[in-house]
Amino acid sequence: MKKLILVAVAIMTMTSSFASTENDKAGRFMEYFMNARNVEDYDMTFDTRRLAAKLDLTEEQMDAVEVIQNQFTNEMLSAANSHGFQRRAQVRQAVSNDINKMKMILNDKQFDSYMSLLITTLRNRHL
Repeated sequence: MKKLILVAVAIMTMTSSFASTENDKAGRFMEYFMNARNVEDYDMTFDTRRLAAKLDLTEEQMDAVEVIQNQFTNEMLSAANSHGFQRRAQVRQAVSNDINKMKMILNDKQFDSYMSLLITTLRNRHL
């Protein structure tokens, strides 16, 4: 009988230590996910003239792109101040708005180049 009680205590101890380890892992993952990025990662300011040269923009396109990029930067910085899933949703919304507005202004070749630049930037910043 004594051995049976000791085995039961040992099993319960091992089970509880395993469960606490799994909970710690889940907690650390959620903490990383909720606070993963710094505000600097969301700062999307850049030199508009370099983008204009890369995309071969006209003067009118350049003015419109500058306004759109200022809005995009403001939306991304607003998302940086949010947490967790709300942050992720705001980033997606900001990117979606930026893409839709840029698609109206740029021709197909310019838009393809812009998309490759945007995707690369977002991947490099882990967004």
